[in-house]
Amino acid sequence: MKSYQKLTTTHPAACQVEEEGAPPMPSGHGKLAPWWVGSGLLVAAVLLSTITVWVLQQVSGGWLGPMPPPKCLLVPESHRFDCYPERHVVVTQELCESRGCCFIQSPPPAEGKQGVPWCFYPPDFPSYTLESLNQTALGMVGLLVRREKAYYPRDIEKLRLDVEFETDTRLHIKITDAANPRYEVPLDVPRVMKKAENPIYSLNFSWNPFGVLLQRKATGTVLLNTTVAPLIFADQFLQISTSLPSKFLYGLGEHRDSLLHSLDWNTLTLWARDVSPTESFNLYGAHPFYLLMEEGGNAHGVFLLNSNAMEVALQPAPGLTWRTIGGVLDFYIFLGPDPNMVIQQYQQVIGFPAMPPMWALGFHLCRWGYGSSNGTWQTVRAMRNYQIPQDAQWNDIDYMDGYRDFTLDSQNFSSLPSLVEDLHKHGQRYVMILDSGISSTSPHGSYWPFDEGLRRGLFLNNTKGQPLIGQVWPGFTAFPDFSNPDTHQWWLENLQHFYAHVPFDGLWIDMNEPSNFMDGSEDGCPPGELDSPPYTPAVLGNSLSAKTVCASAEQKVSVHYNLHNLYGLMEAKATASALVKIRGKRPFVISRSTFPSQGRYSGHWLGDNRSQWKDMYYSIPGLLSFSLFGIPLVGADICGFSGSTSEELCTRWMQLGAFYPFARNHNTQNEKAQDPTAFSPAARTAMKDVLLTRYSLLPFLYTLFHHAHLQGDTVARPLFFEFPWDVATWELDRQFLWGRSLLVTPVLEPGVDSVTGYIPQGMWYDFYTGSSVNSSGEMLKMLAPLEHLNLHIREGSILPTQKPGITTEVTRGNPLRLIVALSSHATAWGDLFWDDGESLDTFEKGNYSYVVFNVTQNIFTSTVLHASAEATKVTIGTLSIFGVQKPPSKVLLNGQEKPFSYLDNQVLTVSDLGMSLSQGFSLQWL
Repeated sequence: MKSYQKLTTTHPAACQVEEEGAPPMPSGHGKLAPWWVGSGLLVAAVLLSTITVWVLQQVSGGWLGPMPPPKCLLVPESHRFDCYPERHVVVTQELCESRGCCFIQSPPPAEGKQGVPWCFYPPDFPSYTLESLNQTALGMVGLLVRREKAYYPRDIEKLRLDVEFETDTRLHIKITDAANPRYEVPLDVPRVMKKAENPIYSLNFSWNPFGVLLQRKATGTVLLNTTVAPLIFADQFLQISTSLPSKFLYGLGEHRDSLLHSLDWNTLTLWARDVSPTESFNLYGAHPFYLLMEEGGNAHGVFLLNSNAMEVALQPAPGLTWRTIGGVLDFYIFLGPDPNMVIQQYQQVIGFPAMPPMWALGFHLCRWGYGSSNGTWQTVRAMRNYQIPQDAQWNDIDYMDGYRDFTLDSQNFSSLPSLVEDLHKHGQRYVMILDSGISSTSPHGSYWPFDEGLRRGLFLNNTKGQPLIGQVWPGFTAFPDFSNPDTHQWWLENLQHFYAHVPFDGLWIDMNEPSNFMDGSEDGCPPGELDSPPYTPAVLGNSLSAKTVCASAEQKVSVHYNLHNLYGLMEAKATASALVKIRGKRPFVISRSTFPSQGRYSGHWLGDNRSQWKDMYYSIPGLLSFSLFGIPLVGADICGFSGSTSEELCTRWMQLGAFYPFARNHNTQNEKAQDPTAFSPAARTAMKDVLLTRYSLLPFLYTLFHHAHLQGDTVARPLFFEFPWDVATWELDRQFLWGRSLLVTPVLEPGVDSVTGYIPQGMWYDFYTGSSVNSSGEMLKMLAPLEHLNLHIREGSILPTQKPGITTEVTRGNPLRLIVALSSHATAWGDLFWDDGESLDTFEKGNYSYVVFNVTQNIFTSTVLHASAEATKVTIGTLSIFGVQKPPSKVLLNGQEKPFSYLDNQVLTVSDLGMSLSQGFSLQWL
């Protein structure tokens, strides 16, 4: 039996461990037992109980077969790591043992579940040995050697291990072929210049079998232990497993699921796919990052920088297995220690999100099936007629001529340029869709985008060097290769040509997984190990080419096999760059397919959902997951895309959707209209009111996006981010926060007039009235008539709000109202970031204002830390202070007495302040 032997080295974070009999290392030793084996008594107990269970199963189930070896019976069910993960194969004892693994049949799982693997690794399955380990300037470099072949072709015998102690809270571990270069994700990541001096983690190694043991110093919690199953590193099958310190795991997108993933034999596949969001399917984007809550409220995150098709198998041990079919194992581990810090540290690697233009935070309206530009215009006019806020009008593919990109239906959409001009005159914006497939069937010389792309060689090619032809909305199509910089120039020129006719403001890039109505191409896919690899993860359709292009397609940087999951990211990068060059302002891009770092270039919508109550619920874990992924500008199609909504569902969804960071109502063709003007006066008024509430909160929301852009804060935030010590918050995904201050509790069920939500410990104030709720951390039933959305402000917060208008442009000119929510100690804090709302790099260039608000000892102060001309155009009109215990006798503004009102629910209001945002001031109540 192998055992760990601890070795102290000169670096505080680098403790190495050796096997018995290995070459001696200069240090004292402390033994660490293998993770699944404790004392002799425990081993005996496990063995006895497992044999008993096995015998009972034989008797009850009538299963026949030899008694498994004792080493197999030693492994508890929850700790069995799958040795035969192939789907659609009935794993027999013969197949299993041909791989050198243990075979024990278990009762069949419930329908739709995976259950305990019948074929699993024995404790002594051959793995790599750590042959050498040497110090480097940034950490260590080691050599791993496999002496016995594993069961996938082209096993790589020697691996290079690179360990870099990048920061005190970030560790970088990379494993790759020691002899030959391999594909690596072309993502810009930070390069550190010196080793971390005081890391909050300690790192140990097992030499034989090789394994990593990562611990948090402060608590001793084991965050990673990769000795639980063998490391396999073949050319097209890379697998590494680890134990987990708890079952509270989040991330690993894109999937339709609860925010908290189940570890009950749950496999999550990452391979970009065009499919309506459905549980258990791999969806539009790939995000190989998870966040895990540890006992006591600490958190850590793990990012595998790998873009190949992969799956992540979760099991109740708790444990996790990464399986990918290409590239390298390039891990970043983030130590937090709180969940907010984990996400900040993750974005320090992948990049912070772009600052959106302020109009992007207004309300957006779209549908497929307006039928004409006049039909679109009619909806815009109806919204204005009812004075319902709207910042952007969109069109789906029906504006195009034959669904071809960069064309206009001259018959039905001839007035589109006039519509866009009218939108601009009213301070509104226009956004249009673009699909990634470029029509390839137009007569030569009649469709410049294809002709020129073909001439320049900018499309994905098949293995014969010819453009790969698939099929999307316009019919047969070619697919631009966005890994080629020349394609970015061609994309820009196409957009410039169209912009000359229709001066759009933002772009919606769809179908960019890339989606294909065929599997592979019009000619199928060629035989070979790219399109038919030795192992295919559990992708929808059971093939890498299902409803996309062939994995063997050739691109500038590599084959599509490696780049598929990057397609949406690369298109978003090209699109954002083109918008900057065309408009000279902050770009607005919404993309369906995404990958880590996407937030730097685009937002995301959650795809083609349905007009169902459960879809509304699933949008909350969806948007919170993308907050974890560094893409804060996210939302779902409000009221649902497909199917027919109801007035009640749409009203409730508009209330929830008004608090999506990206708020768009979108509908499919051949369904009844679902914009706010399409409903009864009561529903229309409820929708209008909640949009006005959103618009009143735009200064607060915009400031949250500033902090996301600056340091990677989340905008829409899970409750456990702010209350990590409160285990009751760890599973909550029917409520969420904006920042740290505003709690949103939507109604997600039909036919009710109340909602039950969790109110974390502390004082919370009703957003509308200022009445307080003092919670011990409990579920609370709240009234929720159809016209009402429950919003609560956290004690100690100051929210900058503004009198709402029907566009962000109008709202920006209105007076501010500051809402102060006093803590139990009568203190509060808040801030406001303000600029012109659309210019590039305002923070970086210093063209902004930043104001901090503070309350202590009955004195409110506004302190201008940075000023710009924009702040002189805005006044602070009203101060509302929630939680003032006693009626004041007087209020002083900069020492001058000021009229005020005070209500029985302890709300103090001072109006007509007339203070410029650019000037600091104080207000005292006595």
